[in-house]
Amino acid sequence: MPVSVRQESAAFPPPPSGADAADATATAAATADATATADATAASAAVGNAVGSAVGNRAVAGVTDAAAATDAAAAMDDADVTDAGPAVDTGSVPDARSVTGAAVDAGSAGDTGSAADVASMTGAGAMAESVHGLTLLVIEDDPAGPVSVPRMLDASGRPVRVRTARNLTEAQRLLTDDVHCILLDLALTGVAECGEPAASGEGGKGRELPDVAGELDILRHVLRLAPRHAVLALTDGADAERAAEAVRVGAQDYLFRDELDGRLLSRAIRYAVERKRADLAQRQLTESRLRAQENARLERGLLPRPLLEGSELKFAARYRPGRSRALLGGDFYDTVRTADGVVHAMIGDVCGHGPDEAALGVELRIAWRALTFAGLCGDELLGNLQKVLEHERASDEIFATLCTVDIAPDGRSAGVCLAGHPSPLFVGSGGAAPRLLPYDEGGPALGLLPKARWPRRQVELGRAWSLMMYTDGLIEGRIGGEPAGPAARGGRTRERLGQSGMLSIVARRMSEGARGEALLDATMGDVRALNGGELTDDVAVILLDRD
Repeated sequence: MPVSVRQESAAFPPPPSGADAADATATAAATADATATADATAASAAVGNAVGSAVGNRAVAGVTDAAAATDAAAAMDDADVTDAGPAVDTGSVPDARSVTGAAVDAGSAGDTGSAADVASMTGAGAMAESVHGLTLLVIEDDPAGPVSVPRMLDASGRPVRVRTARNLTEAQRLLTDDVHCILLDLALTGVAECGEPAASGEGGKGRELPDVAGELDILRHVLRLAPRHAVLALTDGADAERAAEAVRVGAQDYLFRDELDGRLLSRAIRYAVERKRADLAQRQLTESRLRAQENARLERGLLPRPLLEGSELKFAARYRPGRSRALLGGDFYDTVRTADGVVHAMIGDVCGHGPDEAALGVELRIAWRALTFAGLCGDELLGNLQKVLEHERASDEIFATLCTVDIAPDGRSAGVCLAGHPSPLFVGSGGAAPRLLPYDEGGPALGLLPKARWPRRQVELGRAWSLMMYTDGLIEGRIGGEPAGPAARGGRTRERLGQSGMLSIVARRMSEGARGEALLDATMGDVRALNGGELTDDVAVILLDRD
């Protein structure tokens, strides 16, 4: 007994790998920034793209000169920034969340689904920078004296705001969402342990907790404290290997204490911010695609597997959900052969196109199969299915149409029940033209009337025949080769294909010799061509043949 099922859906591209994904995502972010923000923001995004791979390579190779890493950014740096004296501590901590933080949080909660969505998220962060300017948090406690942070201007000419923390407890208080970058002195000592606030001691001064072991442990501590912020490691110029190791641990770049100047630091900050955005975008995109692949495997597992062992009937099916990048829609179907030799076929349609409707369709299909194997059919089966629908639907407005057919063991007759569903297409032997089975004795859709009845109509099939069951997505496409909506000619709405149009397509294709899978493929192709593109509704079609 040949069985063919084909499920059509949009392909999922494989997850990006390594530096290619980071570069591609960073480029998308820069494009979104250039379109949505001022030239200054676009220049900032371009810096991150231009040097995005340079520091990644440096982290692996262990480049020993911090200035060499930032020379690559100089080619893209059009800001005229010079040393302008000592650092200025603004001392102010805005309470409002920045657009950057909000965009990242929104991306973490939802499924971006594509590189364009992730680019939009990172573009919002760049816009926040354009509106409010850059903010740098310096974490250092050098006994020889504080780190001298020169006055800097960001890409748009605004002064870079600087905050200074002497330990991690103070840094945690100052680390708000409007901070774009952290400059961490790896020689920091006397820091509080993560998540433990400093206690008040005598004179109102905070009590410093034991040191975090090792300079890189301090860096890991900060990375855990600020997972969405760019981090620059500041270290002694005598130990370049340790600086490179800091990048491998997770810092976006490193700087040597004796080489700080306004131009170098400004460039490094803007590069680190863009690199961090690219890293976050790559992570969001990869996680999104992994979730999409997991969902695809789950949905594919929920598609029906016809059980027709021992039957002489040939089975073929086509299924295409209306939702973008989905494998399941509100349409559902199934076919089984029971122990008495009767072949039962069913096709249905839950109103709507979302994931809730798809889930309800799966529940109804599984319930139908269980009830069929329990020996129910016709009105009794549909009445129980309506109870399942009423208990499982999200609202009282949800309903489902259904068509069931039970074919006698000899294959020459069948019982048909319609619950608000289009009547099956039937083609008899001897070159007979396709026609619709009688539908004047059907009942209402499931979920509309509490005490509805669904009469079962007996039909004769003959020796050789074809029976095509379908959902309304196949016949509600438009004709005329233009997108759905008002036509260009006179502003009139284009006609729907309808059952008569479907009959014409099937008749023409069968006259050309198409049968089985070839008939379904040709019919689906013709309907899409007449519609002027893909159909917007879910489509399910099954075909049973007896030679």
